[in-house]
Amino acid sequence: MLSLIWRASKCSAQELRELPLRAAVALGAGGFGQPARPMQLLKAYGIVLPIGLLVWWAMPQITLVATPSIDAWIIYKAPDQIGSGDLVSFTLSDPIAGPRPISVTKYALCLPGERIDLIEKPSAIGDTFDGWYFCNFRLLGISKPRTRDGRPLTHWHPSSKIIPAGMIFVGSSSPDGFDSRYYGPVEVGRLTRMEKLL
Repeated sequence: MLSLIWRASKCSAQELRELPLRAAVALGAGGFGQPARPMQLLKAYGIVLPIGLLVWWAMPQITLVATPSIDAWIIYKAPDQIGSGDLVSFTLSDPIAGPRPISVTKYALCLPGERIDLIEKPSAIGDTFDGWYFCNFRLLGISKPRTRDGRPLTHWHPSSKIIPAGMIFVGSSSPDGFDSRYYGPVEVGRLTRMEKLL
């Protein structure tokens, strides 16, 4: 505020006299001393307002993806039934993910009613086990005992060989991804189907 007052006090008398002329140019006048041209202003509104409304509508519809584990940079909401391999977004609350809930994007890898298997094998890192997850005998991913920064991870142990109704196992191709290998399947009601835009 003080800098604005200081700058205003430094304005010359000539600049203050030109201020209404500059405003007239901003409102569509052809130049200093020319009358305002309302049609110019209406044409500008005709261009700027539709673009502004389009951006206002589109921004909540798209999401920028900031992870290399998903093969997309920009995705958009595409509500429909979720199928195997579809992109899904949801809010994740977990201390490993950070102190606040975050929006994450994963792939739907194993759907309700499909067979899920966990095979534990000795880990190359320490005296622990890695979890090898299979959906209908297809390898989904392998859990790790620790995060990249050394925090311990525990992998999810399925209570049944079948993904329960209303749940989906989500993940990605990244070996470092934090997904259903650690927190289990996610409720379908929490997932929003997405599609790749770019």
